[in-house]
Amino acid sequence: MLLCVISPISAWGQPGVYHFGFKKSVEGRLPSIDEEGFKNIVTKHGALFLGNTSQKELYLTFDNGYENGFTPRILDVLKEKQVPAAFFVTGHYVKEQPELIKRMAAEGHIVGNHSWSHPDMSQLSQDSIKTELEKVKAQVEILTGQKEMKYLRPPRGIFSEHVLAASKQLGYTNVFWSVAYKDWDVNAQRGSQYAYSEVVKQLHPGAIILLHSVSRDNTEALGRIVDEARRQGYEFKSLDQLSTEQNPTN
Repeated sequence: MLLCVISPISAWGQPGVYHFGFKKSVEGRLPSIDEEGFKNIVTKHGALFLGNTSQKELYLTFDNGYENGFTPRILDVLKEKQVPAAFFVTGHYVKEQPELIKRMAAEGHIVGNHSWSHPDMSQLSQDSIKTELEKVKAQVEILTGQKEMKYLRPPRGIFSEHVLAASKQLGYTNVFWSVAYKDWDVNAQRGSQYAYSEVVKQLHPGAIILLHSVSRDNTEALGRIVDEARRQGYEFKSLDQLSTEQNPTN
């Protein structure tokens, strides 16, 4: 089953603009981006889609475009379960939720870049991309003292070689995902059991899991997802551990 909102050619009919998609994992087998037409540029620019597929390890990431009242509970669960995570935040989130940004950093989580205004970055110039990313980085540094911001998730998963190259030049590793489901629609939540099932059935070695923090279902299912993954022998790791493993000289 393909998890992709639009086809590899963008909704504007522009060749070379992609929406990240993949064939889902089934029964622990690895997902694939081999047929989507963009694998070469993803690998060329060092973007992450999978971790170490020889190990039962997982990388938990959240997209935080805005706050829907659930992030404090998510952070509570992560603290209780001792699970590291990465939170990709927008300018709106940074402005509206400074205390939550501080808490993420204080509790050892990665605060990553999701752009200032959540644009389609494939339509931006290199200078505009830099502005979008630098504004988030600067505001997060003011709040947390975090001088380095290494990870980027392009808004809506829309990207091009231009986006990957420009952001890499600015020091970012683009982070996509290999486990996800349609969780972002706050008006179409289907219950915690649905969220639990959708995530657990896709688990596979080296999975980078994408969840949206606006989802009530995700929040209510998170503790059970962590417990079941560990029951299956998985270990939750930080993106920093993955980055070090793949680039040991960094």
